[in-house]
Amino acid sequence: MEITGKIIAVLPEVGGISKTGNEWKKQEYVLETQEQYPKKVCFQIFGADRIAQANIQAGETVIVSFDIDSREYQGRWFTNINAWKVDRPVAGASADPQMVTPPDFVPGGAPVAPSPAASPMDNPVDDLPF
Repeated sequence: MEITGKIIAVLPEVGGISKTGNEWKKQEYVLETQEQYPKKVCFQIFGADRIAQANIQAGETVIVSFDIDSREYQGRWFTNINAWKVDRPVAGASADPQMVTPPDFVPGGAPVAPSPAASPMDNPVDDLPF
C-alpha cells in the first residue's frame, strides 16, 4: 500500500535488546494526507540503517510504501503500519491531470474563434429511417 502526505511529527527513536540478544531500533512518524478531509497516519520504520536511509524530516512531503500488521495481545488487538520504502515526490510531477488545453487555443498564435455548432435546420435532408 502507499500513502502520500506531509510529515507533521517525528517521534523519538526507540530501541532495545530482543530476547535473542539482538539490538533493535524503531522510529515513528506522523503523516498528514493532503485531501479535502486530511487524515493523520502514524507509521514506523524498523532498523537503524533504514531510519538513516529514509532521513525523514518534519515538514517534508513523502510517499510512503507500507504494510499493515495486526496482532492480538491479552484479548486486545494492536495494528502497526510498517514502512518499507520512503520516496520524495518528483518536482513538476504534480501537474493537474484535469487541466486541459482549451479547444480554441493555438500554441504560438492568436486564439481561434470556436466554430459555431451545426444546427439541425442546416441540413434539411434527413437520412434517418424514422
